Amino acid sequence: MDFLASLLPAHIVEHAPAIVVVVPLLMAAIAAILPNGKLGWAVALVSTVISALLAIAIVVDVQAGGVVSYAMGGWAPPAGIEFRIDSLNAVLLLLITLLGLLSVIYALPSVADEIADNRQSLFYSAFLVCFAGLLGVAITGDAFNMFVFLEISSISTYVLVGMGAARDRRALTAAYNYLILGTIGATFFVIGVGFLYMATGTLNMADMASRLPDLSSSRVVQAAFAFIIVGLGLKAAMFPLHLWLPNAYAYAPNFVTTFLATTATKVAFYTLVRFMFDVFWPEAAFVAVSFFWVFAVLGIVGMIVASIQAVFQEDARRLLAFSSVAQVGYMMLGLGIGTAAGVSAGMLHLVNHAMMKGVLFMALGAFAVRFGIRRISDLNGFARTMPFTSVAFTIGGLSLVGVPMTVGFWSKWYLGVAAFENGWWWAVAALILSSLIALAYIARMLAAIWVAEPHHDRAGAIASARAPWMMLAPMWILAIANIWFFFQPDFLISITNAAAEAAFAGEAR
Repeated sequence: MDFLASLLPAHIVEHAPAIVVVVPLLMAAIAAILPNGKLGWAVALVSTVISALLAIAIVVDVQAGGVVSYAMGGWAPPAGIEFRIDSLNAVLLLLITLLGLLSVIYALPSVADEIADNRQSLFYSAFLVCFAGLLGVAITGDAFNMFVFLEISSISTYVLVGMGAARDRRALTAAYNYLILGTIGATFFVIGVGFLYMATGTLNMADMASRLPDLSSSRVVQAAFAFIIVGLGLKAAMFPLHLWLPNAYAYAPNFVTTFLATTATKVAFYTLVRFMFDVFWPEAAFVAVSFFWVFAVLGIVGMIVASIQAVFQEDARRLLAFSSVAQVGYMMLGLGIGTAAGVSAGMLHLVNHAMMKGVLFMALGAFAVRFGIRRISDLNGFARTMPFTSVAFTIGGLSLVGVPMTVGFWSKWYLGVAAFENGWWWAVAALILSSLIALAYIARMLAAIWVAEPHHDRAGAIASARAPWMMLAPMWILAIANIWFFFQPDFLISITNAAAEAAFAGEAR
């Protein structure tokens, strides 16, 4: 990473926290006025490349010097808006930019297949706005600014989901439901932020954190906590606040589903961790009780119930959408354990889930581009016609289950270890049960791909109907990563351990 960071001039690196958000926002305006989709795609590609390089430079600075603080407009915090990056959000910044870059590479053939030519530039413009919003949430140190960036990303996401109506009119209903529930979540969150401002007189999160320990008995602070947890829980698709997610993932364009599944809920989960440890005081009674009764309990229920719902789905993307709700449950369990080991395991699963779900949704998108499939039964015999994509899908599926030799194994291993250290043997039992249910629905899909006979309309297809290389390349990068990081997990474990330590040590304060 040091080499990539060195490619940027020093004066650019100095302002990287601001530029990483500003570039996609400015490029979104340019993309919106371009005459065709390929130019819009090129603008999105350049934006994500620049953002990835800037994110790497920021992460290198964090590793070298701890906290990176950037005062917007030269106004020092807490009076001014601060962008603040530490070991906790550096992980997320790197994840969003790298997954955004891979998703954009994947996008060109996928978007061309699903979005009308005259709307593709607007589509890429909306994507860049969403991308900038997620980056802003990841690096801001101001609570109200976080709300603004959450809404920037959410509003553009509603548009992106709705543009799937060209293929399936149900995308409009999915986008509308997402809009209603997303607005409710945002309203709860901003009410909570307003209460915190009433109690502390500041919007800077580090400044809030320094004042809240003396206000732990305040009913206003306790109400703020409740509103923020509900609002962010809805954004993160925490069970049972997940109702927007299955249809949004199932009917959005394939590229949108891939990008959202690898980034959006991860950003919301990070925001929960940030507020739980860096804003509120974990030792406060109302915060401490939420670890078990909110995050651990709802996380385990979500792991099992959503996995059972996935078993009975006929739509392939809807199945993986319910699977995502279950995987959010794993992250919530890590948070609910309430220890550094638990938070580290939750953050590790955040990163690993982005890689495994990226492979799975990219593979389904590749199947759809070639044969227009949606249902699980449509996958019959795909190993014979699209073997490269089928192998990648299989790797992602096995990683989702947590099979050894895939990165998903380490997520569940460290979650189990953290639960055992806490004396929660029943949580380990729930992990095993949820994994067995995941094996059932993944085995169902793999059986269709590898065992079932192809449909008669594909019987005469060419021996190998490869997906476009721009779809195969990012898909296989993630597939290889799912295996590579099983044998070389030290990097992921070190950055997620550092993230947990930053949360518990109040490194951002």
